[in-house]
Amino acid sequence: MKVALVHDWLTGMRGGEKVLEVVCGLYPDADIHTLFHWRGSVSAAIERHRIHTSFLQHMPLARSQYRRYLPLFPMAIEQFDLDGCDLVISSSHCAAKGVVAPGRARHVCYCHSPMRYAWDQFDAYFGPERVGAVASRWLYRPVLSRLARWDAATAHRVHRFIANSRHVAARIRRYYNRETTIVYPPVDTVFYQPSAVSPESHFLIVSAFVPYKRIEIAIDACRRIGAPLRIVGDGPDRERLQRMSGSDVTFLGALPDEQLRSEYQRARALIMPGEEDFGIVPVEAQACGRPVVALARGGALETVTDGETGVLFAEATPESLADALRRMDRLSFEPARIRASAERFSRDRHASAMQGVIDDTLAAPVGTQW
Repeated sequence: MKVALVHDWLTGMRGGEKVLEVVCGLYPDADIHTLFHWRGSVSAAIERHRIHTSFLQHMPLARSQYRRYLPLFPMAIEQFDLDGCDLVISSSHCAAKGVVAPGRARHVCYCHSPMRYAWDQFDAYFGPERVGAVASRWLYRPVLSRLARWDAATAHRVHRFIANSRHVAARIRRYYNRETTIVYPPVDTVFYQPSAVSPESHFLIVSAFVPYKRIEIAIDACRRIGAPLRIVGDGPDRERLQRMSGSDVTFLGALPDEQLRSEYQRARALIMPGEEDFGIVPVEAQACGRPVVALARGGALETVTDGETGVLFAEATPESLADALRRMDRLSFEPARIRASAERFSRDRHASAMQGVIDDTLAAPVGTQW
């Protein structure tokens, strides 16, 4: 059986790449097709495969500004040649699910989210305050409207959708009118373990610096209560976030896994101020026995138990988050119980569930669509 793996882009090891890494283990001989790939940016387990990139890889400034080519993503993803494949597995939060599979092939899509900026987060990425009123209305809105229409129109190319959470399953139902099977993403609960070292006084954020993560809320909330904040990650919002930060905020950049684990273990708690589709980071923190303070929306409702493994806050405002941080100090958390909660999302459970769904899809009559 010839298998092809399709992923939006390979520019770093985030949640989507960790799902792809597990699928690579299930199908070690599969080729990978992706819009962009920078050698050394993802794990050896992924780069061991033969990786095919799109024509966009060779466009000017592609490495530093690849998102500028967003209007060309549909064309690029549709040009991949998958002839001869019996199974196509796409890992998609943008365009990968729109790949054109051969007629006889089954296409299983692990959907991290329908295209956020084309559906319900346009203003966060391309609103007037981000790109200017004229560009927002006359340039980006028509482009993203076309992308949304393409995104919905190509949903039929997928035989079976797998969602990473109940939250994303609801979005797939809303935008694609399709049902899903839920398989939670993998968390390396073997690597992420509690430490005997006592936690310190600071809070921690581990995140890409993009608008919907709402990192500015946490910066403001920590300032209000006088608590130090350490931030791991990088992205296009870095300069803006640094300008609004004081001396109690430390930007650490991207860190190797060993240092990231140490940051989790030493933190008073992890803060997740934005709405996540699932959120692997808070589960990694819990695997290290540390509580999570998270916005009570999206995937956090499936991974954080209020008062037991962390604290949930209701509104995406600095005031609401600051109240939650104060409340956390009045509670007592048991690292062993927090750790046990994280083990529900282990890599082994994810791999077994993925293989079961894929085998079930292959065993169904040709043309079956869930």
